[in-house]
Amino acid sequence: MWRIRIQPQWHIGSGGDEGGARVDSTALIALLAAIQETGAIAQAARSLGQSYRHAWGQIKSAEALFGHPLVIAGRGRGSTLSPLAEKLIWAQRRVGARLSPLLESLASELENEIERTLPRPPAALRLHASHGFAVAALLEHLEAASLPVELRYRNSFESVAALARGECDMAGFHVPIGEFEAAAAQRYRRWLRDDEHRVVHLAVRAQGLFVAPGNPKGIRSLADLARPDVRFVNRPEGSGTRMLTELMLDKHRLAHTAVRGWDSAEFTHAAVAAYIASGMADVGVGVQTAAQRFGLTFLPLLRERYFFAVPAQALESAPLREVIELLRSPGYRSAVAALAGYEAGETGKVLTVREAFER
Repeated sequence: MWRIRIQPQWHIGSGGDEGGARVDSTALIALLAAIQETGAIAQAARSLGQSYRHAWGQIKSAEALFGHPLVIAGRGRGSTLSPLAEKLIWAQRRVGARLSPLLESLASELENEIERTLPRPPAALRLHASHGFAVAALLEHLEAASLPVELRYRNSFESVAALARGECDMAGFHVPIGEFEAAAAQRYRRWLRDDEHRVVHLAVRAQGLFVAPGNPKGIRSLADLARPDVRFVNRPEGSGTRMLTELMLDKHRLAHTAVRGWDSAEFTHAAVAAYIASGMADVGVGVQTAAQRFGLTFLPLLRERYFFAVPAQALESAPLREVIELLRSPGYRSAVAALAGYEAGETGKVLTVREAFER
């Protein structure tokens, strides 16, 4: 089955002159990342299938544009990146963290619109889900198994509301385990019915605070969000993590207005991590995997369960049966268990809404 890929690409140029010097950041950053990994320009060039001369030319052109070095060569010690080069790699990662879920959703939409113009288009499973690393892994496994899926990333409340309206076949959302579980589950009861829906367990994952490496601000709990020297980065309204943060603040009797940065919002856990890694905020709430991937210190707060809600009558349909079988497969469970902070012991288990929410 064919797929559409939409990838962000940005260029760096001198001033506003279209005819001025320009650098393709995608190629340059791939080279810089390879140098960072290998510690040598020649080895990095080979890993990318380039000649040393071509790689060196890319570096010198970019250094001429910036007026600053990107690679620092040490005698007998290989090559290291300058702070500017490291910042370029970070910028690329932040672009990906911010835009990738949106572009994946758009690519899926385009695929299915094009498929509808072809004779006998395959029936695609419609998946609306809160973005998560286990969901991303599922999409990779669905693609490898040639199972068509129409993906739309949206927040947890939007996803289950879409399911209730018949706009999707699976809705991804998450519920904290423990003292906030009942309050969070009750909010989803607006759309999920015991007789109409079932819940498929995807994973258990750790939620906590993201802080800069080594925790230089000495942040220990949600109470520290009220400190005037602490900058917070939030998630959008309607997201499960935003709801969880609100519940935890209410427990600490902290007003949202006391949190510096409460009105800011990043779409994904990875985007929150990238924002903090850049130094633009000091703390955020998210899953452990994102903190690890951006080199942040993670302070665990609680664990939560990620579910897919599905129509009960659709459980015996071929598309849903195939997805549930894939969820239960050793390959997929291993992929989930390999994610930092994730557990896959019950992945693929089907529950009633009451069983999921009233343990």
